[in-house]
Amino acid sequence: MKTIDRWQRRCAVGLGLLLLAAAAQAQTNPFQKGPDPTSAILNATAGPFAVATASVSSAVSGFGGGTIYYPTTAGSYATIAICPGFTATQSSIAWIGRRLATHGFVVMTINTNSTFDQPPSRATQLMAALRYLTNSSSSTVRSRVDANRLGVAGHSMGGGGTLMASRDNPTLKAGIPMTPWSSTKSFSTVRVPTIVIGAENDSVAPVSSHSIPFYTSLPVSLDKAYAELNGASHFAPNSTNTPIGRYAVSWAKRFMDNDTRYDTFLCGSAHTAFATPTVFSDYRSTCPY
Repeated sequence: MKTIDRWQRRCAVGLGLLLLAAAAQAQTNPFQKGPDPTSAILNATAGPFAVATASVSSAVSGFGGGTIYYPTTAGSYATIAICPGFTATQSSIAWIGRRLATHGFVVMTINTNSTFDQPPSRATQLMAALRYLTNSSSSTVRSRVDANRLGVAGHSMGGGGTLMASRDNPTLKAGIPMTPWSSTKSFSTVRVPTIVIGAENDSVAPVSSHSIPFYTSLPVSLDKAYAELNGASHFAPNSTNTPIGRYAVSWAKRFMDNDTRYDTFLCGSAHTAFATPTVFSDYRSTCPY
């Protein structure tokens, strides 16, 4: 009986230690949300969170309206604004907006004041969209927005706007420029963790004169990555794309939610297993993060 009692006590102590460790981890990172990530979850067209949508009128001040995607479960979530490219509308980036939201983010895909707006204007409009989400969206949306954890993303000129918004707003937590275009080439003062997504066969914003110079101009001390899609065109971000979705979610989770569970998908074994030459023609980073 004494042996059994000692065994039971040891089991109880072990269970107690595990519970304490789990509680300590939750206290260390209150932003961590969702199940343990897997490749299957990140590769799927939707994540584990159910989402609702809300429309934003084009009459709004500062940008051209848009669509908000937000988790139906109450809580405080990191928040991202996403800008389309030259001549495009929010419909071209709707898939990535919804994808990010289903992983536990409040996201707005925006229309610009004019489809011809240049990157500096798009940067300003991204920040206006974040202010709208924080201060003027419906009470349901505002209750889910964490104003201290904001990020930006965009395609083409929207990607150029993303880099400029990150340069000018160092309190942002993440930047995700996708096949970005900008006449400004140096972003050496950016302090926002940034993943630049390029496309090998981009003829609109060739990586040699856009994505790669943007990435290399970012400070060497910055948490940054460059993911060049093998054989892809400039318009790869305009339709459902597994590598873009997987790495955008992982980047946002890692740097907006401080969720280190996603490290392996950016520079660990899960990344190595996925990022074959058939997926990325070039991948660079300042790992470990």
